[in-house]
Amino acid sequence: MVEQKLRATLITGRTIEQGVGKELGKGSVEYYDSCAVCFFDKSDMQKIGIKNGSTVKVTSKYGSVIVKAQRYPWGTNPGMVFIPCGSWANCITGDETFSMGMPLFKGFPVEVESAPNQPVLTLDELLLKQFGRNSL
Repeated sequence: MVEQKLRATLITGRTIEQGVGKELGKGSVEYYDSCAVCFFDKSDMQKIGIKNGSTVKVTSKYGSVIVKAQRYPWGTNPGMVFIPCGSWANCITGDETFSMGMPLFKGFPVEVESAPNQPVLTLDELLLKQFGRNSL
């Protein structure tokens, strides 16, 4: 049975591909392809009826973002999703620091659902929508 939403724990972090994309420029295709993505365990993808390349909406208490779904290339991690550091991850991470000086980027709850008719925004579109400005 396909569920409507997946409750998961979000982890954000760096990847080699994200680092290469950043060096090529945040407006590059490589940066977009490596950051506007959410990695899933295969079993979690099956639960909500998505495949590699499907668009999904990831929602936290801080906001939501549309990204492409990809299966974990690093093994199995049911109940956990991973989004590389970047503007797409920043849309759903908060600014609360809990007196530590650094916001949480790992280990907080999100809901993920299929979003087949919603586009993954480019960096400029995302910045304009979320923050009211473009990258220039």
